[in-house]
Amino acid sequence: MLLDRLQSLADRYEKLSELLCDPDVASDSKKLRDYSKEQSDLQPAFEAYAEYKNVMEELEAAKMMQAEKLDDEMKEMVKMEIEDLSSRQTELEEKIRILLLPKDPNDDKNVIVEIRGAAGGDEAALFASDLYRMYTRYADAQGWRVELMDVNTNDLGGFKEVIFLINGRGAYSKMKYESGAHRVQRIPTTESGGRIHTSTSTVAVMPEAEEFEIEIHDKDIRVDTFCSSGAGGQSVNTTKSAVRVTHIPTGIVATCQDGKSQNSNKEKALQVLRARISDIKRQEEEAKYAGERKSKVGTGDRSERIRTYNFPQSRVTDHRIGLTLHRLDQVMNGDITEIISALSIAEQAELMEKGE
Repeated sequence: MLLDRLQSLADRYEKLSELLCDPDVASDSKKLRDYSKEQSDLQPAFEAYAEYKNVMEELEAAKMMQAEKLDDEMKEMVKMEIEDLSSRQTELEEKIRILLLPKDPNDDKNVIVEIRGAAGGDEAALFASDLYRMYTRYADAQGWRVELMDVNTNDLGGFKEVIFLINGRGAYSKMKYESGAHRVQRIPTTESGGRIHTSTSTVAVMPEAEEFEIEIHDKDIRVDTFCSSGAGGQSVNTTKSAVRVTHIPTGIVATCQDGKSQNSNKEKALQVLRARISDIKRQEEEAKYAGERKSKVGTGDRSERIRTYNFPQSRVTDHRIGLTLHRLDQVMNGDITEIISALSIAEQAELMEKGE
């Protein structure tokens, strides 16, 4: 069964190579983009299958040699080769099973991230700014580019709300696990009695939606302009460069005031608007199957508490998989690779268990 699936995949990969050399395809930008992406997605499994076939051929040859009359030294060499090849066969089978798991079609996309201070007032807003710093440092380590789209600060420099774009291949495949409520336990800077407070900030991670995926017509939007505001709500400039775009059919609103011009802010607001509309559609589709399949690593619902950051104990706990790390400083500096890798492995294990 596995070999049949792999052969079918290899046949499709080779067919795509032919199609990409076809002049008719080369002149059709949509087909060229779609076929190129499909082949790129298939390439890791295709290469693993090619190596797997090579290992199987070598293993068969070694077993045939083992059946021949050999001196003791040669017998031992052939035996060791068979053990090594058998071990590699098992590794490749495991790797291929993971590669054949259903892939989220959004995994390669850029992401738009929204962080909001929730329960806890000023302390929640300060923690939201800490999360923003954590994600920007993680993005830097991945070689991704961060573009601030909108920010609403409080008097202490915390973020009531911050929206930013992370531009980088595979950003969604890693950042998607961050959606949910993040809880912090620490002594706030505003606390004079030295008591530990618990506050929360929410994170929403949305794959960036291309214009051809979510088409927004001018007749379906209302665009309002206003002066950009800073901490405390005071106006920071006298020109109406900030833009609020309302999608009339859904009532979804996106605001952007970080850009230097009205046009720049409008384009950024439309980016956020497309992502929000696409995200709602995606959640509606997933809700249809929620009873049949709910991932252990969370639903992406921003009201679901996913992680606790305990500063007095320098502890970070991800509640979805029961992972606890005692290196809070490194995590807050963007070193969240271990957490994200563990969540990815847990999701793969669940899919394999269900035989999907």
